[in-house]
Amino acid sequence: MEFLKNLNYYNAQVDKELSKYPAICDLEAKTNVPKTYMAAGAVTFVFTLIFFNVWGKLISDVIGWLYPAYASFKAIESPEKTDDVQWLTYWTVYGFIKMLEFFSDIILYWVSFYFLFKTVLFLWLFLPPFRGAQMIYLKFLGPTLRAYEGDIDKNLKNLKDKIKDATKEAVKNVTGVTNKSEHVE
Repeated sequence: MEFLKNLNYYNAQVDKELSKYPAICDLEAKTNVPKTYMAAGAVTFVFTLIFFNVWGKLISDVIGWLYPAYASFKAIESPEKTDDVQWLTYWTVYGFIKMLEFFSDIILYWVSFYFLFKTVLFLWLFLPPFRGAQMIYLKFLGPTLRAYEGDIDKNLKNLKDKIKDATKEAVKNVTGVTNKSEHVE
């Protein structure tokens, strides 16, 4: 009985959220299929594709990018700063995970249901009830970056200076132009 009560509560919450989108409401009116059933069907279909690794990599990457990219756009356009911090944190953690994945891809490819786990991880990272990205950032990534911040800044400055010098040299070689201070007669 408690299960049905919880199910009805979540069904009402999802219906309330989906009611914000006129296209979904129009589709519900035309098909006489409740919005929540359509959403559950779509989610089941996508997770079935991921589960059987039909475009698993593509779908998991789209899930990890599509909604967060749109939410980031909305955050940029809003005057509030709290949502900016949330999405900057997400993209920092997302980039870190994608970098780790690049180096471990050969091994991870052989892990059963890897793309399903990856999709669930992305959802955990950005969905408001969980905000896993904040947890990873606060407990691991932030403290690690702070510990090496001075070294990173110094190395980035050195790299920037080397790029600046190389660019000047390349322009000088291409154009044949020299600095007047170099022409001493």
